[in-house]
Amino acid sequence: MRVLDGIRVIECCNFVSGPWAAQMLAEFGAEVIKVENPRGGDPFRSHTPDNYSPVFCAHNRHKKSITIDVGTPAGSQVLRRLAQGADVVIENFRPGVMDKLGVGWRQLSEENPRLIYCAISGFGPSGPYSTRPAYDTVIQAMGGLLNQTLPPLDPQITGPNFADSVASLYAVQGVLGALYQREKTGKGVRIDIPMIDTMISFLTHPATIYFASGKTPDPYFRAARSQCFVFRCADDRMISIHLSSPQKFWEALLRAIGRPELAEDERFGTSYKRVENFHELDRVLSPGFLKHSMDVWEERLREHDVPYAPVNDFEAITKDPHVQYQGTFTEVRHPEKGVAKSIARPILIDGEREFGAAAAPTLGEHTDEVLTEIGCSASEIAGWRSAGIV
Repeated sequence: MRVLDGIRVIECCNFVSGPWAAQMLAEFGAEVIKVENPRGGDPFRSHTPDNYSPVFCAHNRHKKSITIDVGTPAGSQVLRRLAQGADVVIENFRPGVMDKLGVGWRQLSEENPRLIYCAISGFGPSGPYSTRPAYDTVIQAMGGLLNQTLPPLDPQITGPNFADSVASLYAVQGVLGALYQREKTGKGVRIDIPMIDTMISFLTHPATIYFASGKTPDPYFRAARSQCFVFRCADDRMISIHLSSPQKFWEALLRAIGRPELAEDERFGTSYKRVENFHELDRVLSPGFLKHSMDVWEERLREHDVPYAPVNDFEAITKDPHVQYQGTFTEVRHPEKGVAKSIARPILIDGEREFGAAAAPTLGEHTDEVLTEIGCSASEIAGWRSAGIV
């Protein structure tokens, strides 16, 4: 039995935050029905001409897709019928949009008191910014992450969509907690996930430092405290080292690089001094790594038990023997789109990583199937389809 067998989730979401949360629930065994607009569906689909882009597929595995124009009275009624038999609804529109369409928390919970309603939004359901448009970078900026990650001398946006992803993880926590509570009370609840709050909550380290000292840490603060370095090797590959606080790792690094004299250098003699002189230590260590290739440094660091890793791109990740052993990647198959590689669920339950990988659906692939299940007749569905409602 899968963890969420028998749980039906209705997903009214686009892009990342909602879809990825719903996909994680699907990976636990929930039946996830993704509701999309008949005219194009989730905007991520259109990143490739076939309306089935890799970035869409990345966040929509294990789901069924149905098309409903919820902006029409008939479409709104269809979604309400669907929600009457659902356990969870997830949406990531601006606050108030679902209410105006007649399918918000108040309307749906009146008809299904056991319903758990999860709303993901940029700034929450109320407040000065609640109706502002919000995307990942907006939240990263306002929530403080960019202040901690942007190189001060060359502030270019890099890296993945952290704000979207963190919000997804919090949404799943909220839904799982609400499902557990419902087992005891029999009643559903409304969950709000303001992305701005999740982003700030994610930054516990700089927040703690600020509250304790009144000073905002700079982007290098954590690296200095944790003694994290990235060095370029002779073959132009990069290697990362994380010494943290144990003295043994500092001493092991000095043996590995053949620099025992640095143990007596007053600039680096204690962990506090190494933190204080972090940038100077980086400048002292960097030239030595340029003398040998990555393979040489990996052998030396491994021999001396130094915490290290190569800075891998995705090709290197897929070829890594430990990643291959773990079964981190899986194949998904779609009857029309064929086979594609994907990332398997990272949570093992009783040693099992996945219950069977299902590819992302094509737009509206399951419309007839799902609507028939909730009692819609073939003639109703045909009429809605000719009117552009499904």
